[in-house]
Amino acid sequence: GKKKKKDDAKSKALNLPKPEFVNTTPKGHKKDLSATPMADAYHPQAVEAAWQDWWEASGFYSCDPKDAEGKSDDEKFVMVIPPPNVTGSLHLGHALTAAVEDTLTRWHRMLGHSTLYVPGTDHAGIATQSVVEKMLMKETKQSRHDLGREEFIKKVWEWKGEYGD
Repeated sequence: GKKKKKDDAKSKALNLPKPEFVNTTPKGHKKDLSATPMADAYHPQAVEAAWQDWWEASGFYSCDPKDAEGKSDDEKFVMVIPPPNVTGSLHLGHALTAAVEDTLTRWHRMLGHSTLYVPGTDHAGIATQSVVEKMLMKETKQSRHDLGREEFIKKVWEWKGEYGD
């Protein structure tokens, strides 16, 4: 019926060959979109081509301290994220957080503020310690104080070896 025809049409549309993309933008130059007709769908290779090189060449990933020196505190934006936790395991929440932080930084840059964003991931050292302490208590009926600092650190690294990678 109608649903099958609709599904067949959708399937055909998805199987169309993607247009061949050739990036003509010189490295480090801003991509000129005025001469290119708008594509019928999102093609990441074509959309993203050249932007990274232009952003790097334009200094968008750096903050010149001399520039920031003459600005008021209201014209500066700095966000530093702590280093990763012992597991290094990331999830969608980390990606969402990083996307929001990146957006805020770009917005402040568009406002003309001196911006510096030093991204990291999660910093769950305390959470890791808590997990290992609970495991120790459950398995051996000992606290980290019973073990001593050096032995407890060994247990944390053992835990990291088993669950962190």
